[in-house]
Amino acid sequence: MEEKVRVFMCEDDENLGMLLGEYLQAKGFAVDLFPDGEAGSKNFSKEKYDLCLLDVMMPQKDGFTLAQEIRTINAEIPIIFLTAKTMKEDVVEGFKIGADDYLTKPFSMEELLLRIEAILRRVNGKKPAKDVPYQIGKFVFDVQKQTLTKGETVVKLTTKESELLNLLCENVNQVLERNYALKKIWGVVDYFNARSMDVYITKLRKLLKEDPDLEIMNIHGKGYKLIAPLLAK
Repeated sequence: MEEKVRVFMCEDDENLGMLLGEYLQAKGFAVDLFPDGEAGSKNFSKEKYDLCLLDVMMPQKDGFTLAQEIRTINAEIPIIFLTAKTMKEDVVEGFKIGADDYLTKPFSMEELLLRIEAILRRVNGKKPAKDVPYQIGKFVFDVQKQTLTKGETVVKLTTKESELLNLLCENVNQVLERNYALKKIWGVVDYFNARSMDVYITKLRKLLKEDPDLEIMNIHGKGYKLIAPLLAK
């Protein structure tokens, strides 16, 4: 029998939490619901979860803080923020933490389900990672381990960072088209995913800046280009 996808959900609106939980359970998911960020923080490590649904505005501990704690425990688990906030700054903050998606209340149950299914397809349907790491200038990028190494310094990348850097490496010294990358990694081309990708590009630039021969260029109206003197794999 196929094991159910286990969802970790923190939502302080009792009625909404119950409705979401019952709906997802009816669709075949196993759901653990917690009423605030503090309760979620205490219980996340007790089970193995496949996906997180986090309300942003919660008592005791907000969703952003909880997500940061979760990321220290599991850097790869998909996170969807549920929020009444619509300010662009809040959306960007969520993606900086490593959110995979962002739903603004009110939303339909069907839309949530479609977004969950899209994320799970991306996570479960990934092609096998390359066995041989990329040599990018002074860095070694291991796609399989999701690590970026320079000398003795090893940085663990998030899944999104690793997927984006992998696409840049596959198209080194060529233009990586923006919409292609969005569809490949996020599945949907929209404003929020585009802003998320911009955040990850900025993070990758900061990681690679120690090698002056490396650069991720913005190609206006098209996408990005990883400039590297030599890329071996």
